[in-house]
Amino acid sequence: MQTIDTDVLVVGAGPAGLTAAALLARDGIDAITVTKFSGTAHTPRAHITNQRAMEVFRDLGIEDRVRQVALPDYCMGENVWATSIAGRELARMKAWGTGSERKGDYEAASPCTMGNVGQHELEPAILEAALGFDADIRFDTELVELTQDEHGARAVVRHRHTGETTTINSRFVIGADGGRSTVAEQLAFPFEGESGLGYAVNVWIEADLTKYREQRPGALFFTIQPGRDFWLGAGTFVTVKPWTEFVLIVVYDPAVEQIDLGEDAMRLRARKVIGDPDVDIRIKDISQWQLNHQVATRYRQGQAFLIGDAAHRHPPANGLGSNTSVQDAYNLAWKLSLVVRGKASDALLDTYHDERQPVGRQVIDRALDSVGIFGQIPSIFGVQAGQSDDDGQAGLEEFFSDSDEGRHRRAHLQEALAENQYHFNAHGVELGQRYTSHAAVTDGAPAPGHTRDPQLYYQATTYPGAYLPHAWLVHRGQTVSTLDLAGQGMFTVVAGTGGQAWLDAAEKLGIELGIDIAARAIGAGLDYDDVYGDWGRLREIDDRGALLVRPDRYIAWRSADRVEDPAAELRRVLHQVLATT
Repeated sequence: MQTIDTDVLVVGAGPAGLTAAALLARDGIDAITVTKFSGTAHTPRAHITNQRAMEVFRDLGIEDRVRQVALPDYCMGENVWATSIAGRELARMKAWGTGSERKGDYEAASPCTMGNVGQHELEPAILEAALGFDADIRFDTELVELTQDEHGARAVVRHRHTGETTTINSRFVIGADGGRSTVAEQLAFPFEGESGLGYAVNVWIEADLTKYREQRPGALFFTIQPGRDFWLGAGTFVTVKPWTEFVLIVVYDPAVEQIDLGEDAMRLRARKVIGDPDVDIRIKDISQWQLNHQVATRYRQGQAFLIGDAAHRHPPANGLGSNTSVQDAYNLAWKLSLVVRGKASDALLDTYHDERQPVGRQVIDRALDSVGIFGQIPSIFGVQAGQSDDDGQAGLEEFFSDSDEGRHRRAHLQEALAENQYHFNAHGVELGQRYTSHAAVTDGAPAPGHTRDPQLYYQATTYPGAYLPHAWLVHRGQTVSTLDLAGQGMFTVVAGTGGQAWLDAAEKLGIELGIDIAARAIGAGLDYDDVYGDWGRLREIDDRGALLVRPDRYIAWRSADRVEDPAAELRRVLHQVLATT
């Protein structure tokens, strides 16, 4: 049996594992990524990609590549409910920041836009970035056995075709191996929550629905038909390619319905919810999954970490799954990089759990709550489980009727659609996480309160533990975002007019501590010119103050004004963040 030593072993090569592999490789960290699968995802699966994940891809240099394979922006936002694709339309709502009421919020928050990218298209883009940084990624390589002690982890992996086994000794191991994580199981990570809350089938189809969909362009289309009052109604269409390729999602209760997974049966089901018997349907794939509501209570155990679906398992409501997974990797990778290179102590790694576990808890709860508010819609139209087609049709007619019941149900629908803003426009959940850990150094003052609903609205702030606010600047004639000045595996010090001493201190400390620290002057007439004045309104510090931004673009610390010895102050803060004092 061959034995290999490495610093980091990543198990799993989905969005989380590939992002971690790319980031570690970019930093020059010796890491090996293994996955039992022969390649990247072969079906669309996860698809909604939010602004924060897009910003990670921007940092990796693949934002344009991801945009090329994403659904065009104009195709994102029309959520439609109808009796079938070809049938009677029942309701619409604007989603993902496309409506006039929310568009400005999304545009102000980020240089990136939302996207709808099938996982089968997204993973190759991240893989390309990882390989471009010379990442060591091994497909068809299955984790068989994993143990750890205080010095590191020992993994036995087996090549699935040759049967050859290899022992990989690593200082750290990342479990990015999905909802049935072998890493989580073998290292006994604790979880809380429930599993098997619902069951679903994905049917990936090709069918030309242009004449029904091009005037109603959206990522999602929901069908409501008699007898099926489950969460997603009779079937939900996820757009893969406009308007010829889709994933049909059917949620069912196995206690009352047994699903025939054969192609003929699924073709009949698809034809019924399309509502046009003459449409040619080609089935590309059929897969099953279940709805869970679980989160690891510890994201770190010893030298092992969980990221992505290995750590949090939840319904696809809100489209938070792969996005949260990518952000888990973004949080952990820079910390591992610094510890492996001896620039930070092991205690920095504890902040991964402190910062991301509450996010995992928030996400699984938000997704389950959204299932509940979304699931009430079929009954508003008079659809009930097990009813006949005639009874279901009568219920629909009652909804549209000039009766007290019809008026009541139409008003109820508008209330339900308004509540579904928490499902389809939860901008605060998508972007607004604020971290609490020793890697976010405050002066003891409380964080600023939210002026609007914190789940629906993102509120920019430079309070330590918050994400660096986006503002457009001009640099050498080019428009750039404040976010473009941070990341790239570096700390960043930001100062304005009168803050040159902070920038000088940053360069000095970078050399002294052996870490990369970028120094950025932002302000009127400075290297990064705040020509619109937006940064001045967002920064919450004086011209002579400073921000210290982490490699994941979160604020590590801020000073509202100048201090007597900027180098000493930055040194103190960096030692606290790196846990080296």
